[in-house]
Amino acid sequence: MEGKYVQQFKKGSLEMILLCLIAQKETYGYEILTQLNENGAAVLGYAREGTIYPILYRLQEAGLVTTRMAPAAANGGSKKYYSLTAKGQETLKELIEFWEDYSRCVNWFIKQYKEETL
Repeated sequence: MEGKYVQQFKKGSLEMILLCLIAQKETYGYEILTQLNENGAAVLGYAREGTIYPILYRLQEAGLVTTRMAPAAANGGSKKYYSLTAKGQETLKELIEFWEDYSRCVNWFIKQYKEETL
């Protein structure tokens, strides 16, 4: 069931999911990928860098997340850490409110459909 409609649902909700993860604590890309794959892979599918990083970049460009570079303990390189801005926190609140209203509405129509056809 990986048609274009399912893909659109996934894309639409992924930004909100990323904001939720970043709102919990300052985090970095690989940690976000791990969380998605451990907790959402069954529904969202396997998360890849090519999917997540462009979204993180867009969130940063929109002023919803901020980044800082810090030394990486393992390889001597650096990691980019993401955290929510005040604008990101407000946007996330709005998205969650919308999602809750949206899902209530959709669930009502699904319930009506099931009652009438099943």
